[in-house]
Amino acid sequence: SERRRSFQVSQQERATAPQPGATCDMTAPSALLLRKQLAELNKNPVEGFSAGLVDDDNIYRWEVVVMGPQDTLFEGGFFRAILTFPSDYPLRPPKMKFISQMWHPNVAKNGEVCISILHEPGEDKYGYERPEERWLPIHTVETIMISVISMLADPNGDSPANVDAAKEWREDPQGVFKRKVARCVRRSQEE
Repeated sequence: SERRRSFQVSQQERATAPQPGATCDMTAPSALLLRKQLAELNKNPVEGFSAGLVDDDNIYRWEVVVMGPQDTLFEGGFFRAILTFPSDYPLRPPKMKFISQMWHPNVAKNGEVCISILHEPGEDKYGYERPEERWLPIHTVETIMISVISMLADPNGDSPANVDAAKEWREDPQGVFKRKVARCVRRSQEE
């Protein structure tokens, strides 16, 4: 379907994303900005998540741990994810993929996070989002993570990445959906 194609990584995106194991130019403007944002997060941690590098030699791949928001089904969880930044960050958004199991309408079954703030800037060819809801270069890792935490607390069922989770969330939020999320929370605590 057209919606599914929008989640596939284009050849251009693959070409501009630094590859795992590749040496990174730590003096590139994007690398300097990411190093500054990481230092700021370490100096002044933000409630709800922690962040660090997957590999000290690659500023473009971060591991984040999202704490399940209080008073939500995700409370008590410690969900690990990878943020992969393009070499032209902040002109283009990073990709975020949970490596902890996640059952949520806005997280694809493969773990990819689907929220407006992580979508390429400009017009949405499907008409779901306004340009100002999509990626803007003023966003930071902090604003991304706050949006992800908000997404956990308040899913967007109108534009799901996981149709099965969205259906369960709409039809039986305190039944099957709640049980599957509880299983994800337990597993995240064991990782």
